[in-house]
Amino acid sequence: MCGIVGAIADRNITPILLEGLRRLEYRGYDSAGIAVLSDTGDIQRLRRVGKVQSLVDAETQAPSLGSVGISHTRWATHGVPSEANAHPHLSHEELAIVHNGIIENYQTLKASLQAKGYEFKSETDSEVVAHLIHDCLKHNDNLRQAVAEAMKQLEGAYGIAVLHKQFPDVIIAGRKGSPLVIGVGIGEHFISSDQLALLPVTNRFIHLNDGDLAEVSRNTVEIFDKSGKNVKREIREIDAHQDSADKGKYRHFMLKEIYEQPYAIQQTLEGRIDQHQVLESAFGPGAGDIFDQVQNIQIIACGTSYHSGLIAKYWFEAIAGVACQVEIASEFRYRQSVVLPKTLLITISQSGETADTLAALRDATSEHYVASLCVCNVPTSSLVRESSLSLMTHAGPEVGVASTKAFTTQLVALFLLVVAIGRRNGLDKNTEKDYVQALRTLPHAVESVLELDASIEAMAEHFGDKHHALFLGRGINYPVAMEGALKLKEISYIHAEAYAAGELKHGPLALVDHDMPVVAVAPNDKLVDKLKSNLQEVKARGGQLFVFADAEVNVSEDSTYLIHLPSNSSVLSPILYTIPMQLLSYHVALIKGTDVDQPRNLAKSVTVE
Repeated sequence: MCGIVGAIADRNITPILLEGLRRLEYRGYDSAGIAVLSDTGDIQRLRRVGKVQSLVDAETQAPSLGSVGISHTRWATHGVPSEANAHPHLSHEELAIVHNGIIENYQTLKASLQAKGYEFKSETDSEVVAHLIHDCLKHNDNLRQAVAEAMKQLEGAYGIAVLHKQFPDVIIAGRKGSPLVIGVGIGEHFISSDQLALLPVTNRFIHLNDGDLAEVSRNTVEIFDKSGKNVKREIREIDAHQDSADKGKYRHFMLKEIYEQPYAIQQTLEGRIDQHQVLESAFGPGAGDIFDQVQNIQIIACGTSYHSGLIAKYWFEAIAGVACQVEIASEFRYRQSVVLPKTLLITISQSGETADTLAALRDATSEHYVASLCVCNVPTSSLVRESSLSLMTHAGPEVGVASTKAFTTQLVALFLLVVAIGRRNGLDKNTEKDYVQALRTLPHAVESVLELDASIEAMAEHFGDKHHALFLGRGINYPVAMEGALKLKEISYIHAEAYAAGELKHGPLALVDHDMPVVAVAPNDKLVDKLKSNLQEVKARGGQLFVFADAEVNVSEDSTYLIHLPSNSSVLSPILYTIPMQLLSYHVALIKGTDVDQPRNLAKSVTVE
């Protein structure tokens, strides 16, 4: 979603702000802007619709010089993408703000401010924040206190950064529901919604808690909690490489991250298995006592993470013998649910800042929950901090909006959890040993699938003139088909839907003709013969079949585009069959000429409802 970068130093901070915005491009945005407090005491603001490079080009023509500044990439919610709606927003040319999130009561606040004479120049809810703080400052001689007073009136989720020409030595930052971090330097400090933006200048960060307000100067950071009490927050030093946001030899981040999956999976497994078993210590102190109580599982997630939860449901019930429910967070949080006794709540999120998933976790106060456990890729995220237990995927930064390595590492992490809980429900040692061996060989198996890239690229050529596609799978591979359809629609803009193959005759078969590609997943499992019957139904109606099958599965090649995967009957096959779906989507998107890493209308981290 939207991105914030701010800086205060004894040097020109404009290059820092612009580089930070570049590093946040992966989050999804439609415009960008910068506001710098110049040495003459004026706020220099520059905004552009489109890519950050347009802003950089404009700044080169009219340089913004100053040691205090804030900047923003906007993903439109209120108001169309336009320069007027882009951030930063000003009030009376003396106060500037950038804002992530949604102010739910902005219309009421706007009417009140208009009655006081404030003029609005945008369609956004964010401009309300600028004028509201300006109004609060009329009876406060302290910018932080004015921001605190304004925050009490805001309803919704937000992260904000504020500067004022009368207070040239501070930036005020606050958050409620939308992440913010403070980057710690020597004689300089930084603000961002994502620590990745600040890695060129620091690797030391303070993560603000919900409700925190920070007064940031060159030499100090003072933090106040929601009650106004001055508090200390831990400074965390991260081990991250600046080139994590570099494509390296790859054309796109997505392709780079697809090929990083063998290593990422290995990192997820590191220190969590030995020769024979899953190590319970991997789940954190007290995990064993919690697992002893678990009789039911409730998984909550969104998007790709929801699909990983659906696959895990098959594992939990077939391997661990535990009933498992999976629900989309945005639906779960708004309905009256019945929680079964002794339920473990599992939340899944790549970023750990997904708004609906976080809200569902915070609402989960039922006495029936044994505990909450999150599967996440960002150890400093809100979801990790607010869960009883956390299982980190260790996938490394994922920049491409369409998730790849985050998905497969989520599945690996969830499988570890399945085995740990299954051990309490009769999973014998020999079976667990077999599972551990399958995990150990998984990175190599993924590498073998990646070797099919050239064949998949050739298959993708048949999708160049297509506008619709069906994806089919059965059993545990039905969610794999769902993930494949999501990837194709995300980055190629082809309308794609997934169905359980047995449902073809219940409606979807009406769509099948020679212009409707049908992609199927055919592992060598107990449902493969039924799947082949479903594929015959497609062929009989002139449908084009594109099948990814196990090497030992015989599928008639007549009018079928067939790619055999290396033979693998492992319970982990959903991970392997995900890889060709990712590559197919990538190559189709190249043919279609779409923006692979930053598809239209989408954002990497969905921090608003």
